[in-house]
Amino acid sequence: MRFGKIDYLNLAPFDVFIKSYPSSSGFKYFINLRKSYPAKLNSDFLLGRIDAGFISSIAGYNSHLKNSATMSGIIAKGAVWSVIVMPKDSKNDYQSATSNALCKVLGLDGEVLIGDRALQYRYHQGKHIDMGALWFQKEGLPFVFGRFCFTKHRKIYENISKAFNAKPIKIPRYILMQYAKRLEIPPKYILEYLKHIYYKIGPKEILGLKRFYRHLNLRRIKKPDRREFYSRAKKSSNIHSQHQTKNAKR
Repeated sequence: MRFGKIDYLNLAPFDVFIKSYPSSSGFKYFINLRKSYPAKLNSDFLLGRIDAGFISSIAGYNSHLKNSATMSGIIAKGAVWSVIVMPKDSKNDYQSATSNALCKVLGLDGEVLIGDRALQYRYHQGKHIDMGALWFQKEGLPFVFGRFCFTKHRKIYENISKAFNAKPIKIPRYILMQYAKRLEIPPKYILEYLKHIYYKIGPKEILGLKRFYRHLNLRRIKKPDRREFYSRAKKSSNIHSQHQTKNAKR
């Protein structure tokens, strides 16, 4: 079992939950080993380096079609605070394919910023448009930014999802203080932020996902592709080998 984890504050409740969930030490070790930003986990998932994780919704499209996704996700019903567009020259955020696509769906111009960096920007009163709020205003549906997808071990991951969805998770104060120190944001602000996010997927959330996928197809917005990631990885490997050969000759 190889689970990848998004290393953002928005999954703090899952981090707390999984620490107490009865699973092998190897599983918990791998979670902490494979943690990164959403776009990186997309490539790891599509290339088979991990077999499960909270995958960016745009990269979880095939998992949705194949029914290889749980009923857990990263969801906002309105303002999300951590997925924004800043009034600057148009620029994608390299960390999130879903947010970049959502910006196009919403017809926005500006620089996309997500995750903890976006939250810090908002805390310091930076001007922005909240994409979660605008999506809800236009569609009247929640937006699922990421979904707990898998390629194998269906029963195990579905059981984890059900247990996670079963009850609200309280963040221990010492963990809250760790995040506050790392992000330089007050604990109260963090708790207020987490109120804007929930994790259980129901009928409205599925409808929101389908609506997003419909927009992607209508606008012909490209979804992350395994072949594209494989080609990039191969190219990177070839460049690395060439450098090693040149260094050896020297």
